[in-house]
Amino acid sequence: MRTLKWNRHEDLAIIRRESIKREAYLDYMTFKSPGPPLFTEPFGPIIGLKEEWEEQGATTAELDFSAFTYRAPIEAGIHVQTGRVGDPPTQILEDTEHHTLYRDGLGRTMKLPKGFATLALPLNFPVRTMDDWLAIKPRYQFTPARLSGDWEARAHESLERGAALSVHIPGGFDEPRQLMGEEAICIAFYDNPELIHDMLTTMGDTAYRVLETVVRRVPVDILNVHEDMAGKSGPLAGPEQIRTFIRPYYRKVWDLLAENGTRLFAQDSDGNMNPVIDAFLDAGLNCMFPMEPGSGMDVVRVRAQYGTRLAFSGGIDKYVLARGHDAIDRELEYKIPPMVRTGGCVIGLDHRIPNGTPLESYRYYIRRAWEIINREWAAR
Repeated sequence: MRTLKWNRHEDLAIIRRESIKREAYLDYMTFKSPGPPLFTEPFGPIIGLKEEWEEQGATTAELDFSAFTYRAPIEAGIHVQTGRVGDPPTQILEDTEHHTLYRDGLGRTMKLPKGFATLALPLNFPVRTMDDWLAIKPRYQFTPARLSGDWEARAHESLERGAALSVHIPGGFDEPRQLMGEEAICIAFYDNPELIHDMLTTMGDTAYRVLETVVRRVPVDILNVHEDMAGKSGPLAGPEQIRTFIRPYYRKVWDLLAENGTRLFAQDSDGNMNPVIDAFLDAGLNCMFPMEPGSGMDVVRVRAQYGTRLAFSGGIDKYVLARGHDAIDRELEYKIPPMVRTGGCVIGLDHRIPNGTPLESYRYYIRRAWEIINREWAAR
């Protein structure tokens, strides 16, 4: 087994010097302003890459990414609770040289392989029946404690430094998946729709009650939702399931926020989301990321099809960085010019930087990206 110096998820965090203030960012991402273009590193390295780069002579600043120049927005979350609360503490069940086995707050047995991953995979799930859900449901229901603490003061402090303020709601697919597992939720769409409806109605009611208070006190600029509901072959829920189950949930929250000035509704999902973009646009979504080319997400084609209806972040194929300068040039020359011309895109890699990516190639990628961005912006 590999011995890693940076072996926890938090060890992979990177330093970005965020500089683009709230109004400029929101105007750019909603196509009100042409730029200047945004460029960032959205996620950072995958586990093991920092060790590779250190062996290749990376400086401390390169390992934490502060050495690289980006043009990134200033964002800050509003510290209220819209999702599950009241989980019991994690219990370690087994800790070996190769893995850690633990019981998480949902009661799932989780396995984390050491040296190869920083996020654990569940081996079982707590919800199989309506009764199982009803036992957990109180953790998703509204209580005033969800609005406790100094969230309002912290939000105003963030506004004063120019940050765009964001809130997060549980995923309409992802949260039931955490409770049931992928196979079970896909079957439940057909065999137990009442269960899924009750889950999402509960989550939507709670998010609405929390956020109707928030929007009366501070502006909310961005609504974020994490789904991760697709692979290379496509999404695990189709347009019909999205319109039947997820759209009412999204719309309940988004309509409230949009009526109070929220401008971006951003969804994080890996994989090929092409078959369900229309359904999610109908549900209120107007921004997607990370737009993985390896799964068929081509930002040039998506922009040509949807125009100003859909902004996005990411879109640059992370795997080309290991294929040499010519491959990097082809990727950047294909994607950056139309993104600079049309706006509404934070240019960046489509996910974490893979193992085997040479440090020299990442340096070249950053340099060439800026050369093309600056050339295209000057020529606009």
